Amino acid sequence: MSKKIITQDSIVCSNNDTVFNYYGWPSVTRLPDGNLAVAASGFRVDHVCPFGKAIICYSMDEGKTWTGPSVVIDTPLDDRDAGIVVFGDNKDKVIFTSFNNRVSFQRECLDRRPDHPRHDLIDSYLRSIEPEADALEERYYGSTYKISNDGGYTFGELKRIKVTAPHGPCVMRDNTLLYIGRRFHAEEDGVTDRLECYKQNEQGEFEYLSYIENISVEGGSLLSCEPHSIVLPDGKIIVLIRVQGLINAQRVFTIYQSESYDDGHTFTKPHPVGLEHGSPPHIMRHSSGVLIASYGYRLPPYGQRVMFSVDNGETWDVDYILRDDGPSSDLGYPATVELKDGSLLTVYYQQEKGRDNCVIMQSIWELPEGLI
Repeated sequence: MSKKIITQDSIVCSNNDTVFNYYGWPSVTRLPDGNLAVAASGFRVDHVCPFGKAIICYSMDEGKTWTGPSVVIDTPLDDRDAGIVVFGDNKDKVIFTSFNNRVSFQRECLDRRPDHPRHDLIDSYLRSIEPEADALEERYYGSTYKISNDGGYTFGELKRIKVTAPHGPCVMRDNTLLYIGRRFHAEEDGVTDRLECYKQNEQGEFEYLSYIENISVEGGSLLSCEPHSIVLPDGKIIVLIRVQGLINAQRVFTIYQSESYDDGHTFTKPHPVGLEHGSPPHIMRHSSGVLIASYGYRLPPYGQRVMFSVDNGETWDVDYILRDDGPSSDLGYPATVELKDGSLLTVYYQQEKGRDNCVIMQSIWELPEGLI
């Protein structure tokens, strides 16, 4: 079976008429009214900059066209990865997630690049907020989210949670949320840097439930971060995890998996899925029952890939290629949604050829024959 999938590729969101033209780290979902929505970080000048805002775009025609970006989260800090998930008793609520960086971190990144083409622009903004950095971070710094009670068109107050994940939480069988993510600023709370699980209570707030064991290997050090999770119809929870670091001086950038069989109270020790390279993951379940996990591929040829499981995550068939034409390794974070005809739409960020900035792109494709 060929592992190159035929796709229809196009741009979801770009802003090439201004210097605030860098977009990244998207998620996608189908809203309660049937329209599609993409969440991302945009209006940026680079991969790290203080101007990032978390935005949303809508499609009313199954991804053929998209609205321009509307801002959902805009703190004085750098608002980054955006997740979007539908939940609630009537599947009528939407959670929109993001996170941001400290002012000092942004300053460190800028100072390492004195030749940055937008150095003076970024520097002037940072200078304007550095005197009040402590107060701003006390109010805004962290893993953030907003809730929509009208199906994803207006959003409420900004709130914070102690974990972060690029594509946000997953939905339990009772339509409440389970947020599995990396502990945010663990050093301040005296908690080991780890993946933790938070359950939404009856008041809609998130309460700590459990954690996933850190990965330990001989001959190296690995970091677990940027997980994405799904709850299957039988209650099994699958968590796919970005794992990176060095083993015997060799770079690791891959995906591990953990499972829970008791609604998130305990998780198995993470184990590799058999992927040589690629991350971070997004997992979804097709109406046929096939599990689809998408991930970025940051070695030549750069691009976007997917893997499939027909046995509820027991095994994975990896490295099906959606795109392998990325100009650089600054790409990825693909997320996938099923269209009404059973085909798939995957969004991701990647550079346009001939341009330095990244934009949000999409590929529409079908499951390879033989999977169903």
